[in-house]
Amino acid sequence: MKVFITKKIPEIGMKMLGEAGMEIILPDNNDLTRYEWLEHCRNADAVLNVGSRFRYDRAFFDHCPDVKAIALYSVGFDQVDVWEASRRNIPVGNTPDVLSRATSDVAFLLMQSVARRASYNFEKVKAGNWTDFDPMHALGQELYGKTLGIFGLGRIGFEMALKAQRAFDMKIVYHNRHRNEKSEKLLDAHYVSFDELIEVSDVLSIHANFNPDQKGIFNQSVFKRMKPGSIFINTARGGFHQQDDLYGALVAGDIWGAGLDVTDPEPMSPDDPLLQHSKVCVLPHIGSATHEARNGMARIAALNIIAFSHGEIMPYCVNPEIYSAR
Repeated sequence: MKVFITKKIPEIGMKMLGEAGMEIILPDNNDLTRYEWLEHCRNADAVLNVGSRFRYDRAFFDHCPDVKAIALYSVGFDQVDVWEASRRNIPVGNTPDVLSRATSDVAFLLMQSVARRASYNFEKVKAGNWTDFDPMHALGQELYGKTLGIFGLGRIGFEMALKAQRAFDMKIVYHNRHRNEKSEKLLDAHYVSFDELIEVSDVLSIHANFNPDQKGIFNQSVFKRMKPGSIFINTARGGFHQQDDLYGALVAGDIWGAGLDVTDPEPMSPDDPLLQHSKVCVLPHIGSATHEARNGMARIAALNIIAFSHGEIMPYCVNPEIYSAR
């Protein structure tokens, strides 16, 4: 079976696929044009997708009719039109669980970095602007006993909440499409409406799976209803927030600070005014960037491909209902 891997993954995954007898197609570079990407896909039975530059939609499936499976090197699957894939009986796999702790580590890091204005102060040190002690300059805020609001209390959101609770005794509230009663018990977390979430949270952290219906739901009207001292954290997908509105809210004092591991667009423009704000910390989408997480993702992505090649259900399939329909 021919497998097109859009970018090379850690060796554990490459070795598993090779030992399973897969014919691996790797591009010569990591900056493919859309035409080059499509041509590689046209020659493959399955695609192991790394990154989210191109979309797997109806036009893709029409252009690449021989692609019969997609394995994503990610938890999120918003780059795939899953409904269209399911209509064509094409399984789509993702890589949950193995990056939950790593990604929540980054959310926790951003929360503290913003609260203590770490990026701003680090830039001062690098610029040689380490002045004499000033008891009123660039003060941060403490997190002890404050309320953490989780938008999307799944695996990653749970890990973030657990860290915040244990480190800072933070109270946990959350909003999901469905209640997570198990996590409620473990965290003493309280389910609230979206309106209440944005109004009571001292820190609001996004951990939901993104879909197009949620594009820009964190916008000017939402930021205006948040606490003036609140911190906005997004390590999920940049599409959740309106970036210009976020900057406007910071300038207007509607919210206090923001920490982002994802932006819209991505990569972010180096001229974006957010990068000049003293209460903002931005990272280049490094949530899963640990050896442990990336190796685990490679192993799971390979397992999904190998299972498909054997005619078995992908162990981490986001549309398993297609198997019962066959």
